[in-house]
Amino acid sequence: MAATIIDGRAEAKRVRARVASEIVELTAGGARAPGLATILVGDDPASAIYVASKRRGCAEVGIADRHRHLPTSATQEEVAAEIEACNRDPEIDGILLQLPVPAGLDGAALTALIAPEKDVDGLTPISAGRLAQGTPGLRPCTPLGVLELLDTYGVALEGTEAVVVGRSDLVGRPLAALLLERNATVTTCHSRTRERARVCARADLLVAAVGVPGLIGADHVKPGATVIDVGITRTEQGLLGDVQFDAAARRARLITPVPGGVGPMTPAMLLQNTVTAARARAR
Repeated sequence: MAATIIDGRAEAKRVRARVASEIVELTAGGARAPGLATILVGDDPASAIYVASKRRGCAEVGIADRHRHLPTSATQEEVAAEIEACNRDPEIDGILLQLPVPAGLDGAALTALIAPEKDVDGLTPISAGRLAQGTPGLRPCTPLGVLELLDTYGVALEGTEAVVVGRSDLVGRPLAALLLERNATVTTCHSRTRERARVCARADLLVAAVGVPGLIGADHVKPGATVIDVGITRTEQGLLGDVQFDAAARRARLITPVPGGVGPMTPAMLLQNTVTAARARAR
């Protein structure tokens, strides 16, 4: 068996085109373009690159760029005041605080200050609570991107046995909740799971999201399964995922590569969330 490779780059391009079309529709009647505030504190090179990429995405689809850049010396109170100003600004529909923040600042506490209706990362406690309860709200971008890929490639979720390896607040927990919403039967594996390979090998849908290169081998993969590799780690051999790709691809039906699988979907879904937030605020 040779797995079909899921093309995340092509799907992300399709999502961006859809978002651009939605913005044209929104503004055709005279409404303003959605606005996204990216807040960067300090001058960490990696964070600066990530934010610059998000700002380019905004320009590409027609989202107004409301970027804020605070110095490394900014205090907790100064960053909090900037977030509160964005919460009050009617021109801003989405707020993203780039993490990690500099040492001495509490990133979780600052993130919690973002108004839930503008929480396009879906990471505030209120957004997490809404997801856990199954009530409407903005959802984290990477799990949304995974669902977008599964839907595009026709992966049925209702009644499917899904195993999610990883329980982070960013991916594992919210993705498990989203799969439950779609009526999958979900098992979460983690570092304390006994016989992890045996548990994973039951899965029709296997998602790896722990950031440990090569953790998932062929013995973890049920023949014909869909394998989604969210993990990405920079090594001397280049960027590696959590899944031993060649071995898993010989058993799976569908599989995401690293890079080029889930990764491109995260910024694309950030743009989609911004438009979703703008529509909700307009209503």
